[in-house]
Amino acid sequence: MSEKIISETKMGEHIINESWMDQSQQWIPKLHEQTVYPEQIVRSMSDSHAFQGWRMETIGPASVLPKQTLCKGDEITLDFSQHLVGYVTLSLLNVRSNADAPLRLKLTFGEMPCEVSEDFSTYEGWLSRSWLQDEVLNVDVLPGTVTLNRRYAFRYLKIEVLDTSIRYDIQIKDIYCRAVTSASMDAVPPLPENIDEELAQLDLVSIRTLRDCMQTVFEDGPKRDRRLWIGDLRLQALVNYETFGCNDLVKRCLYLFAGSRLEGGQVGACLYEKPEPYVDDIYLYDYALFFITTLWDYYEATKDRETLEVLWPVAREQIDIALKRLDARGVVQDDETWYCFLDWHEQLNKQAGAQAILIYGMKRGQWIARELGLSAQEEQIQMQVQQAERATLHYLWDEEQGFFISGEERQVSWASQVWMILAEVVDKDAAWALLQRLMNHKEAIPMNTPYMMHHYVESLLQCGKKEEALAQIRAYWGGMVKDGADTFWELYNPDDKTYSPYGSNLINSYCHAWSCTPSYFIRRIFASTAC
Repeated sequence: MSEKIISETKMGEHIINESWMDQSQQWIPKLHEQTVYPEQIVRSMSDSHAFQGWRMETIGPASVLPKQTLCKGDEITLDFSQHLVGYVTLSLLNVRSNADAPLRLKLTFGEMPCEVSEDFSTYEGWLSRSWLQDEVLNVDVLPGTVTLNRRYAFRYLKIEVLDTSIRYDIQIKDIYCRAVTSASMDAVPPLPENIDEELAQLDLVSIRTLRDCMQTVFEDGPKRDRRLWIGDLRLQALVNYETFGCNDLVKRCLYLFAGSRLEGGQVGACLYEKPEPYVDDIYLYDYALFFITTLWDYYEATKDRETLEVLWPVAREQIDIALKRLDARGVVQDDETWYCFLDWHEQLNKQAGAQAILIYGMKRGQWIARELGLSAQEEQIQMQVQQAERATLHYLWDEEQGFFISGEERQVSWASQVWMILAEVVDKDAAWALLQRLMNHKEAIPMNTPYMMHHYVESLLQCGKKEEALAQIRAYWGGMVKDGADTFWELYNPDDKTYSPYGSNLINSYCHAWSCTPSYFIRRIFASTAC
């Protein structure tokens, strides 16, 4: 521990371990590139039966594009037929006469039809308008070829001709995207023959989702945030171990989180990579504890004992920090001075879920201490786990209702019950009985994200209910596919398909890391049995 502390310096409110930050640079992956051309010319159509009220109608093949002349006021929408992350190049030609004034185009990129169909000027969400993917392009010299500097995440591209001059029109002679990712599809092992067509499709969409989020770090979403978040990393890493096997990228992200921490040693919730890696000032109670889980999962997948030994002090530190949050009863203190994520829901109280994640994380910390032969630390953590479990059952279990309750209002939520099951606060039989009661509890705060749905599926599996878990995967992620997903989304509420915690579905991410886990379940759990 002393060696680690000596190597760290304090930079404002951050703790920097230069050695670990330097080491992380050696694991920066090479990006694979692929040139992808549009396949169809389409137009968006209002349709109340379609997802979020929009569908795409095919006009014709994109191969006719070079023959089409576009005048001022014209627009055209291109469908690349798959989700892409990369850099767009356009080759433009003036026709009728020379270009005596600059060409001005408006480009709008969309992961989903709504983004190229709705007017961005109506956006009133609380996240920055600058995340919406559009730009005005001025071209001074024609004919000419222009490559956009900004990386975009999209399937659809709408091109509007804002201005030419009275003397010339334009043709788009060529357009393509140089798609980039650090994941190679060639590295993914084939599925067993016993996997049916529906699960194979869910697996493929999951892999594409992860692929497009894998850049020089595991990004949470290539359209918006484009950051390394530890909650997403934990799930991305699980899928990666079963598919791409880019394990050095997981190691890189672990070293980045350990090497740039908040004041007091807290692992931050997210990191920026540019202009150089640094931790954001967001501390999430549950996300910091997931550093322990991610480290343990990485060790289980790779047996990289050196990384386990080097980063264990940081993992241990997160337990100590989290325990300081407990009140005199031994329960996570719930007031205005903290934040825990769990799931996107305005009414969700986080106290019980945070208590469960504390126990969940400490148990994995105990496993690491045992693996490293640190018997004194193992025994200490075991005692802390037992104390937290006793407090949980005494103060957060409502015997009359038959549920774990959270906060002063004694709220019952799916998140609280699921995480208590995952933390093994109750045994398998009691856990299944709890979930059955929950299914009939109409007032319980529901789940809103694939992130929380992943943990629900895990809880079903922990109860030994493989058929029920598989049915949930087919219904939930299969519902996204039926609604047009070619990569899985950040948010999906089947009862409210325009749901957004940000105030507008336009800003939602439609390729999002935490939604990619069907591949993990399909390949690790269900590939061994007929599905």
